[in-house]
Amino acid sequence: MTPKEKILSSLATLGFVGHLPKAPGTWGSLAAVLLAPWLFIPFSLTIKLIILSVLFIVGSWACAAAEKHFERKDPGQAIIDEVLGQWTTFLFITSASIFVLALGFFLFRLFDISKPFPVRHSETWFPGGYSVMLDDLLAGIYALAVLTLLLQLIVRPYFPGLM
Repeated sequence: MTPKEKILSSLATLGFVGHLPKAPGTWGSLAAVLLAPWLFIPFSLTIKLIILSVLFIVGSWACAAAEKHFERKDPGQAIIDEVLGQWTTFLFITSASIFVLALGFFLFRLFDISKPFPVRHSETWFPGGYSVMLDDLLAGIYALAVLTLLLQLIVRPYFPGLM
């Protein structure tokens, strides 16, 4: 493995996080939630879209390197896709309480694990790491839609202290 592939593979696993025992995707999502208030949520919508675009491209390369390293398609240790999906969930959030972060975490995990149409099918649409990233992006879009609706229709009008 070349030094570039080692760096990309390490990025795909978020260092040691992807190697934690049991449910690496959940650990990756939790890491993304913990980092979001500093590395994602405070930025403008334009900057957030740029961050997500760069994350998709670099994450795709990293996941392709991880697939080569672990010698299998979409290895569980590769969790940078969880960051993409989790941060997509928070795209329209401008400041987040613990409640909003927890709700976004739960919703993303729900859609990432259940893989509603077309999330599961998207895993085969593109070669290499692109499909690894795409299915989490789509799960994040589902979670974004539900989180936005819940916050606008229920939480903000009836429980504004939770925002």
